[in-house]
Amino acid sequence: MPVITIEGPVLSFEKKEKLAKDITQLASTIMDIPKESYVVFIKENPYENMSQGGVLISEKIKKH
Repeated sequence: MPVITIEGPVLSFEKKEKLAKDITQLASTIMDIPKESYVVFIKENPYENMSQGGVLISEKIKKH
């Protein structure tokens, strides 16, 4: 049972659904393992819980 873990920002239900479907299909094609065998974890992290270069990403977004 292959496990795929993706960490990123908070996504809509529709985007998570597409991400899980597409990444599973791609991995299945490349690894030649049935897509039904895959488990996908999507770990969402709000921008106020992430930083880059010591600055919260939520603050970087406000400046743009």
